[in-house]
Amino acid sequence: MTEVLVATPSSGTLAPRRRFMLLRRLATHRSFQIGFVVVLLLVLAAVFAPLLSGLDPSAMKVRARFKPPSQAYLFGTDMFGRDIFTRVLYGARVSLWVGLVVACVSGFLGAVIGILAAQFRALDALVMRLMDALMSFPAILLALGITAALGPRMDSVIIALSVAYVPAGVRIVRASALVVRELDYVQAARIAGASQLRIMLRHILPNSVGPLLVHMSFVFAYSILAEAALSFLGVGVQPPTASWGNIIAEGRDYATQAWWVMLFPGLGISLAALGLNLLGDGLRDVLDPRLKGVG
Repeated sequence: MTEVLVATPSSGTLAPRRRFMLLRRLATHRSFQIGFVVVLLLVLAAVFAPLLSGLDPSAMKVRARFKPPSQAYLFGTDMFGRDIFTRVLYGARVSLWVGLVVACVSGFLGAVIGILAAQFRALDALVMRLMDALMSFPAILLALGITAALGPRMDSVIIALSVAYVPAGVRIVRASALVVRELDYVQAARIAGASQLRIMLRHILPNSVGPLLVHMSFVFAYSILAEAALSFLGVGVQPPTASWGNIIAEGRDYATQAWWVMLFPGLGISLAALGLNLLGDGLRDVLDPRLKGVG
């Protein structure tokens, strides 16, 4: 996993001018620009899949099976005569949705658990030992075990990957929160009688958002890769629902006969991972004060 450095906290929420400066730096950051364009194009392709294709991704035309890429079939057809272009577009909907939900769920849980662990020392040891236990398993193996137990469905994939990626988010937020809670203005707020909830929401959480957003962008990419791997192994999204992973799995027995069946969903996965990692690099460079000269 790409290392995420903990940002130096600042008091209170970001001022409007500070927010404007951050947005301006993001808008002029080359990696962020490229990543944003790539991800935006993939999202638009997924959203407007019915308009771009006009075909049913599950429609079979046996007489058109294994047609190579052409003007009639941009990405060719598979063993059932299904249009690969259409299936890749609809597969993007599934893969991007799984990645987005996993990033949001794991980020939210990581923020809540990490802040609570840092704020209440009695919970810290117990929570972090549990996170260490979860992190002792490779994420894909942990997700594989959970999906095997829950059954091969999209919901199971989301739950499994969220559990697998929560520990890293907890550690990142906890590291930021441990620094912030010792700062003078937080101590002053505590002495002045501010409640624990107010301190967490007003002072600790805002200073943990930057590192967490960077982490979530990478989790988004990792989740797309992991969902494709789980679907390829048969414990993820099940046919006839199209996902990039199960499209590749269906084409593996015909790799030499119909190479295009595996190529185009593989390119979709690669583009999504590339775009999201570039987005994450841009966010890290801008939000990490120790990298002010990068970008």
